[in-house]
Amino acid sequence: MQVARYYCPTGHATFSLLPDCLASRLSSTLAEVEQVVVVAERAPTVEQAAGQLRPDIEMQGAVRWVRRRLGPVRVALLAIVTLMAPSFGNVAPTIAGLQTALGSGPVLVRLRDVAGIQLRSLPPPLGLGPRSRPRRSRPNAFQHEAGADPPGSRR
Repeated sequence: MQVARYYCPTGHATFSLLPDCLASRLSSTLAEVEQVVVVAERAPTVEQAAGQLRPDIEMQGAVRWVRRRLGPVRVALLAIVTLMAPSFGNVAPTIAGLQTALGSGPVLVRLRDVAGIQLRSLPPPLGLGPRSRPRRSRPNAFQHEAGADPPGSRR
């Protein structure tokens, strides 16, 4: 699905209107992401969940694919349950736990309505938080000069 992007000449930035059903920064819907998280929550290990969900690719890629969805969703669920403790009580920050509090149906889509203004600080794919910035490494921080060791440097 194509999401329209618009350019703001005053702010010199682009923006888009993301439909509620789509996951931010992933090429899937929130329902598909939720399905991956549910399978991973029920599986004893992430590797078993990855093998079940993505038998078409190698295990290392499948595990990476599951973790790319599972990790940020776990962080977002924990943040929502913590921030809105009066609304959720002692609900576990899992899809199954929030399903008991919110009823049946797609939990992640409904959490976008519940989170409201907090979506800007929650991580993708549920929230609309900023992209993570890559860590900057200092060039040549621990690198030695190329070539042979200088004379007398052997110990």
